[in-house]
Amino acid sequence: MVGTGNISVVEDEENVYTGTRVRPFVPTPRVEQRRVGDHEKKQNPTTLNNILSPRELFSLEVWRASLAELLGTAVLVFAMDTIVISSYETQTNMPHLIMSFLIGVTITVLLLATFPISGGHINPVISMAAALTGVISLSRAVVYILAQCVGGILGALALQAVVSTNIEQTFSLGGCTLTIVVPSATGPSVIGLLTSQALWLEIICTFVFLFGSIWIAFDKRQARHLGRVVVCSIIGIVVGLIVFISTTVTSAKGYAGVGMNPARCLGPALIRGGHLWNGHWVFWAGPAIACGAFALYTKLIPRELLHN
Repeated sequence: MVGTGNISVVEDEENVYTGTRVRPFVPTPRVEQRRVGDHEKKQNPTTLNNILSPRELFSLEVWRASLAELLGTAVLVFAMDTIVISSYETQTNMPHLIMSFLIGVTITVLLLATFPISGGHINPVISMAAALTGVISLSRAVVYILAQCVGGILGALALQAVVSTNIEQTFSLGGCTLTIVVPSATGPSVIGLLTSQALWLEIICTFVFLFGSIWIAFDKRQARHLGRVVVCSIIGIVVGLIVFISTTVTSAKGYAGVGMNPARCLGPALIRGGHLWNGHWVFWAGPAIACGAFALYTKLIPRELLHN
């Protein structure tokens, strides 16, 4: 939105995190609004209809945009899981640091690639947060999340097709794990992270992710001032930092680190199965709780300070 002199005019601008165009809008003169009187509510869509926007479930434009979410998430899962595997397989002295850096770069590139088409979510967390904060409708969020989950499955299938069986078993197809079973002198033993600890990590890290980076993209004023490349780079940096922190602060072998993306965790779990389903609900419940907390936070901010 741009104010021209004393005349408030909304230009034809790109909605920062939906990838759609906002139609030009000129406010109705106050005198004309008074003429409408009691009929004003009938002319304006209901709040519930704006939130749900069921027409978008049947919108060809939305489903076309969801293809970018599907392909973007598929590439994300394939790239991130190969990064995880290769970081440990190369036996470097700093696997967590290298892995976090490469993941941050990958996130930035994929956001820039998908942003012009769908808004660059490639993560159910972002779509859920965008819906809860009113950036997109719930219907669009459902379509995007469905596409992201399918993309996660395709990405895991692509990875399974190119890695050996031994690597697939050793690294659990790069999936999200809380614990793994390893041989020991006394027989098989389970190592990893407690479910309660993993849940708290998901909640805290996902909220920090939303608060420290995604909110900048939701805020039109900041996003326009910083520019698309800078905003996507900030998101990539924050993701990389959180991945590094979550994998090092616990020092728990068997724990794959914070997920922050349920679609990425779902793909390997469906394809590989087995222990990947143990505590899988954590990678959905944690981000969902964080999204709710983030939406509540945005509601507590004074309206005059909001720019989304």
